Amino acid sequence: MTQNSASKLLNGDTLHRAKQDKKAGGNGFVKNHCLFQQQQKRYRRPAEKSHHASLYKKPFVESFEETPLLVAVLTYMGYGILTIFGYLRDFLRDWKFEKCHLAREREEQKDFVPLYQDFENFYTRNLYMRIRDNWNRPIRSVPGAKMDLVERATPDYNWTFEHTGKVLKDVINMGSYNYLGFAENTGTCADAASECTVKYGMGVCSTRQELGNLDKHEELEKLTARFLGVESSMVFGMGFATNSMNIPALMGKGCLILSDELNHASLVLGARLSGATIRVYKHNNMQSLEKLLRDALIHGQPRTHRPWKKILILVEGIYSMEGSIVRLPEIIALKKKYKAYLYLDEAHSIGALGPRGRGVVDYFGLDPCDVDIMMGTFTKSFGAAGGYIGGKKELVDYLRLHSHSAVYATSMSPPITQQIITSMKCIMGEDGTTLGQERLRQLSENTTYFRKRLHEMGFIIYGNNDSPVVPLMLYMPAKIGAFGREMLKRNIGTVVVGFPATPIIESRARFCVSAAHTREMLDTALNAISEVGDLLQLKYSRKNRHGSEGTDCFSFLESHQD
Repeated sequence: MTQNSASKLLNGDTLHRAKQDKKAGGNGFVKNHCLFQQQQKRYRRPAEKSHHASLYKKPFVESFEETPLLVAVLTYMGYGILTIFGYLRDFLRDWKFEKCHLAREREEQKDFVPLYQDFENFYTRNLYMRIRDNWNRPIRSVPGAKMDLVERATPDYNWTFEHTGKVLKDVINMGSYNYLGFAENTGTCADAASECTVKYGMGVCSTRQELGNLDKHEELEKLTARFLGVESSMVFGMGFATNSMNIPALMGKGCLILSDELNHASLVLGARLSGATIRVYKHNNMQSLEKLLRDALIHGQPRTHRPWKKILILVEGIYSMEGSIVRLPEIIALKKKYKAYLYLDEAHSIGALGPRGRGVVDYFGLDPCDVDIMMGTFTKSFGAAGGYIGGKKELVDYLRLHSHSAVYATSMSPPITQQIITSMKCIMGEDGTTLGQERLRQLSENTTYFRKRLHEMGFIIYGNNDSPVVPLMLYMPAKIGAFGREMLKRNIGTVVVGFPATPIIESRARFCVSAAHTREMLDTALNAISEVGDLLQLKYSRKNRHGSEGTDCFSFLESHQD
């Protein structure tokens, strides 16, 4: 780990993926490319090749197919052309030939220290605004398997929007994190939340340490601890703040944080606010992590070489932009070997992974006690809001006194609390039905089916076979906006993502599979994706497709597992 890569995280620069066991090319992104692609390498779990085989109890298959060289070159060219035209338009704006709609300094304030950094808004002005219509679309229904969207029109090329008064009905929702389908306005959860609203009201108007501690909050915390299999837990009203406000309470100066390079912004912010030293390791790369752990023990703190007070490893269960699953068995083995602490963010994995829906720990069949700090959110699989911290009782008691999120933030809303309690009991089977298990099974089947069909169509998709987060690679900047618009024309709501949320040549569409999706809905979405893929020429994969030589990507992987 170099000092330069650590400083990039501290300075807020985007750190891009470096694939395990591969050397980066000269441009930092394109690796081992060939215009006439050779046979693709199999992506198999390291346990099958290394001494970690005994740590995995099931196949662990992830796919990160390389970007074709021609596509990478054309993508860079596309951004280059957009940049040139951006400078031309900025020149026209400076000479008043074109109106600039962004906030700028007034003429009478030109001698003041600039409040707005004009150059830093270059990307927003000249690239983002061209495709801004793909984001912030107003929804006027429950964001379930289907939703209603408010139609918008723009008179000035996406700088402002006007509602046309029309509503797009029954748009298939492939973007919300509604993994188990609990985002609904009918059924047991909705009825329980309504009854709770009548009894407790909508808000608490106080913190937990004052007059905002309800019996519902304590009931939820006990239930969450049982659900996770830990001694105690604590809930918070906001998922983002659960990370950003609790990490500073646990770490400080003289401590070392080892963070995966693709960790969520809330983890990065919490690490920065803590004042601890931050070092970044390559995504899911155990060799990179072990090297940092070894160096930390050998060299200690900079200059003084004193031992670190604490070493904390920060990881996520499912990485929301990659669809990859953390190699938790190997990380736990390293944590024990080097006497470090482990902080696991299960925002996307809790409820979505594991035979019992208990997250990535359940998925790998591990002991929850091996994870020192278990964090997760209720915003996805539970169809609610907020987050939790779980672990030993001493840890939770400490956070109740020292966490800014606990001391200063308003308590969780009562109906939100009841929504979580009801949905969690449903997953655990404590509601007297098998609905929770049926939803877990349906989510797993939908995920496998959706990923397999996309592979067969010839798209490049990232992530683990069992991850309900499915990134489909678009690459070129013009195709980001075109894909979102074309999908909406076919009544499919999708999320498209580009730089700086992703590396500059790895723009993508991100689909989130839900247990609420029926097979008919998925087939409708897949047919639309295939049609748009042909229209925009997005089927970049060089891997064997369905019907080609009698095999496809999944059967190829499965046939080589033994």
